[in-house]
Amino acid sequence: MPEHAPSLAHHQHQFETAEQQKETSTLGMWAFLVQEVMFFGGLFGAYTIYRALYPEAFAEASQHLNYVLGAFNTGVLICSSMTMALAVRASQLGKRSSLLLFMASTLVLGGVFLGVKVVEYSDKFHHHLVPGYNFHFEGPHANQAQIFFGLYFAMTGMHAIHMIIGMGLIIWLMVKAARGAYSPEYHTPIELFGLYWHFVDIVWIYLFPLLYLIRVHP
Repeated sequence: MPEHAPSLAHHQHQFETAEQQKETSTLGMWAFLVQEVMFFGGLFGAYTIYRALYPEAFAEASQHLNYVLGAFNTGVLICSSMTMALAVRASQLGKRSSLLLFMASTLVLGGVFLGVKVVEYSDKFHHHLVPGYNFHFEGPHANQAQIFFGLYFAMTGMHAIHMIIGMGLIIWLMVKAARGAYSPEYHTPIELFGLYWHFVDIVWIYLFPLLYLIRVHP
């Protein structure tokens, strides 16, 4: 039996129908994601330029990243995309308990990802690989390596902020789901959040090879 509350009028007064509200919300989310693509595109563009200028330095600096942890985190995020997709499906079917289970699983996987990043960041601080006054890098490419690590922290740091925001939204959605706010007739917030979460995961899938798997210059 579906576990959802009786169907209510789910659209706000400014919309003529619930379908119009869903289409508008979906358009708004895609517009937001396009803006996010442009934002991360600037970071990827900077990375591309500097890597082309200093391929040897970037390859050398990349060897100070733990690609095993990076690969582990990639697997974690792929699993979180799966649990998020299952959560969306559960919301479409009106299965509240399954929705809460898969959302909680996504939250836990997000927490695991961030925990691994804390370990990685701590290691960089310990070895003085954080750009700034205390930065220390052996070899002739120290200045260029500092650019690499600046991009590393900027790109992974912004990704981590998006993860933290996403986890906060998951908690909010879970509270509403537990109160029976979503049903087969109304589950747009879950679907739209799913788009956001998948976007964040896709960004990492690009970050991992670009930052962690540079062993030789192009």
